[in-house]
Amino acid sequence: MQRIVTIVSLVLAGSLIGCKVAQAEQHQAAKAARMEQFNQQKFGMFIHWGLYSLPAGEWKGKTNYAEWIMLQADIPVKEYEAFAARFNPVAFDAKAWVSLAKAAGMNYLVVTAKHHDGFCMYDSKYTDYDIVDATPFKRDPLRELAIECVKQDIQFCVYYSVVDWHHPEFPQKYSQIRKEYPTGYHGVSNPHANLDVYAKYMKDQVEELLTNYGEVGILWFDGGGSFRNYDRKKLLDGQNLVDMIHRLQPSCLINNRLGFGADYGTPEQQIPEGTLNTAFEVCMTLNKHWGYNKNDRDWKDARTIVQNLVDVASKGGNYLLNVGPTAEGILPDESANILKEVGQWLKINGESIYGSESGPSQANIRLKVEGCMTQKPGKLYLHVFSWPENQIIFMEGMKGKRVKKIYLLANPTKTSLKFDAHERSLFIHIPQTAPSQYDSVIVVELDKSEPLEENTEEPLVMG
Repeated sequence: MQRIVTIVSLVLAGSLIGCKVAQAEQHQAAKAARMEQFNQQKFGMFIHWGLYSLPAGEWKGKTNYAEWIMLQADIPVKEYEAFAARFNPVAFDAKAWVSLAKAAGMNYLVVTAKHHDGFCMYDSKYTDYDIVDATPFKRDPLRELAIECVKQDIQFCVYYSVVDWHHPEFPQKYSQIRKEYPTGYHGVSNPHANLDVYAKYMKDQVEELLTNYGEVGILWFDGGGSFRNYDRKKLLDGQNLVDMIHRLQPSCLINNRLGFGADYGTPEQQIPEGTLNTAFEVCMTLNKHWGYNKNDRDWKDARTIVQNLVDVASKGGNYLLNVGPTAEGILPDESANILKEVGQWLKINGESIYGSESGPSQANIRLKVEGCMTQKPGKLYLHVFSWPENQIIFMEGMKGKRVKKIYLLANPTKTSLKFDAHERSLFIHIPQTAPSQYDSVIVVELDKSEPLEENTEEPLVMG
């Protein structure tokens, strides 16, 4: 009898191992396909929206706040909670928001499910501190956005803060997120807070988001960096959390701000120098704040956004651009107008961005004008920010003999431009007027029979 039990136990153990291996293989295959898709998407919309939108960046005479207003203005938790009773975004229109992302040429949307203030912008069964239970709005905007994203072929993604200034079981010491709070910050400090309880709450909410809102392309975690000098993976039961994410949605990506399980990096408010050797996504605001600030009129113009997008793409990354809706649920007109301008440029020039790879190394091929390069098999895209008055584009280090044809991407007939091809240089003769005031794209079609670049560190000097 004992032998039979042992055999059965071994069979069950083997089945369990086989199941885990199959799940791991499924995840790896799904992740590979999803990473390829992510690297092709290039441009996404970030949305920071919550109770902090109600004071609109202003508190007791100061006007430079936004999504961090609870901490920065040191608002008592009961006073901050009272915002919920007044939060009624009746002008919210998921179709309009997603349509704007579509018009801007964006391919995915990341919206705040819960920011550091702990307020949930979706219907969570694990708390009443959410938009359905605590506000007169009584609707779930995440559900409406998820449905609309499917309709308009925009990938739906969610932001979730690891830090929670409201949950009583989130220990203050793990919120070392600002130097003015060296011992951490919490709305109501609880010396007996149990992080294990909070970790389960967090895992349960992540499960909700991955179960009730259809396909989620990215779980965009934030705040993990506040766990300075601590083992986040151990403290947050991290392996079980990541395993659950992979099991529920094998193709869902995890950004690097959880502190473990990362699929890609997230540089903030700046574009890295040079090409990175890993997938990345630059997140950036459209003005100076992430959340809505009614006094912030310092908007990046369409030219800046286009050139940022091109710069990021030329280094192999994605560009996640933020908008901050009002408490009424309206995307500011300035945001909408800028994004639509960017979308018009992408309608003409999107081929040079979507699905592109980073441009050739400047150590090998140098575009001797202000701009940068992206590429696809058989095509090199020259992004020219400042149109040369002498009507010549000079490329140093370019194998001119590889060139088959050159034309302006904005020219629907793809009429050839004249060029002078040399062994290691190329001169392109361009028209007097630039096709775009933001970025004029020149397409260089190439012979695929040999590699575009050579490995060389020495400068190429014209004789």
